[in-house]
Amino acid sequence: MEKKKLGLLLSTGPLHPNVVTVVGLCEEALRSDVDVYLYLIDEGVLNLRDPRLLSLSAAGVKFFVCAYGCQQHKVSTDNVGSDVTLCGLVVLSNIITGCDRFIAFN
Repeated sequence: MEKKKLGLLLSTGPLHPNVVTVVGLCEEALRSDVDVYLYLIDEGVLNLRDPRLLSLSAAGVKFFVCAYGCQQHKVSTDNVGSDVTLCGLVVLSNIITGCDRFIAFN
């Protein structure tokens, strides 16, 4: 049987409580053997170097970041690890349609 897939969108900055909620959901989904896809957009790209999110990526979360958002918010993409994919809205659209559940944190 195919694993369940959870997509999460984070569009808020590092100080917003949504970051803690997203981290918790990702951790619980991973413990439940769910494939997790996390997409940072808008102010969410400011979380690109957050160690909590990077550790999730190392644990198996598929981590995507809006390249245009990084440009708009002047977030450096230099030395972004290979576990982070810089991409556009087509990838987000594929995550939305390809997951069993999708939750946006705005």
